[in-house]
Formats: sequence, structure tokens, C-alpha cells
Amino acid sequence: MSNEDKKVQDEQLKQDTVEAEAVETESAEEVVEMTEQELQAARIAELEAALLTSEAKVKEQQESVLRARADVENMRRRTEQEIDKARKYALEKFAGELLPVIDNMERAIEMADKNDDAIKSMIEGVELTLKTMTDTVAKFGLNQINPEGQPFNPEFHQAMSIQESAEHEPNTVMLVMQKGYELNGRVIRPAMVMVSKAASGNVDTQA
Repeated sequence: MSNEDKKVQDEQLKQDTVEAEAVETESAEEVVEMTEQELQAARIAELEAALLTSEAKVKEQQESVLRARADVENMRRRTEQEIDKARKYALEKFAGELLPVIDNMERAIEMADKNDDAIKSMIEGVELTLKTMTDTVAKFGLNQINPEGQPFNPEFHQAMSIQESAEHEPNTVMLVMQKGYELNGRVIRPAMVMVSKAASGNVDTQA
């Protein structure tokens, strides 16, 4: 082999080596680029998962806050109802003790001889005291049930007797034997009454 041929061969070998190294470098760069893309994709997936987890936690916390607000509102409403109920009916026991006193004063006025001048001023005093008492308790929601002439209502009236009457419609309160009382809409004592019925046939006390 001549020197010239050897020189050409060496040049060709060098070129092949350079090309091979270039191919290896390019392959290595592609591997590095693919690895970086994979890392970025993995990082993005990790961030997306963290975001979804954070959003789920935020939603759960929001729902917890809404539930807490609803619980507080329900508690406030129940407390207000209980306070209102306690306020309305706090006097129920006291009113029950007071009713016999009112009854006795009314009986005393009914039985007194109003034509007797000797006790006229006393009767007037009892009447004034009774009126003052009933007006005062009415301010606190205690009101009389005096249904004479009204239709019988078993929710407010207690029928003590049933009598035939041509002067009253059937099932009408003819006479109030004892007045009833209600406290803020709650019956604490029904009125004891006499109820009318037609000359023939039975009365329906539930009408």
C-alpha cells in the first residue's frame, strides 16, 4: 500500500469515527431530551394530582363550614323557640293557682244581694278588684273562655250536661257553669258548659 493510499484510508477512518461519535452524541441528546420530557410529564401529573387533592379538601372544608352554619342556625332557632315557649308558659302554674281565686270572686259577686245598700260598696270593691285582676293577667296572655251562645267546641269546652231546647240551635252552649281559661292560645282549663239538643234526636258534641 502506497503512502497516498494509506493517507486516504486514515482520512476515511477518521471521518467514519467522527460520524459515529456524532450519531452517538445525537442519540444521547435524544435520550436526555426524552428523559426530561418524561420528568416534566411526571411533574405535571404530580401537580395535577396535588391540585385535585387540594380542590377536594377545599370542597370538603366548604361543606363542613356550610354544615356548621346550618347547625348553628338550627340551634339558634331551637333556642329562640324554647325561650319563647318558656316565656309564654312560665305563668301557667301560677295561673292555675290563681283561677280558683278569680272563680270565688265571681261567685261572691253573683251571690251577693246587689239591692242591699249595706254591702253595695263592698260589692263594687270586689268587682273593681276582679276587673283589675283579669285585666292584669290578660296582659300576660291569660284570657277567659266564656262561650255562652256559641257552638260547642270540644277543644275549648267540656260538656257537663245536654238539655233539650227549643230556643237554641242544637249543639249550642246554653249555660256556662264555669268559665275556662287559655294562656297564649293553650287551654289550661276548658269551660264547663251545658249544651243544647233538639227535642228529638241526639246531639253531635264533636260538631
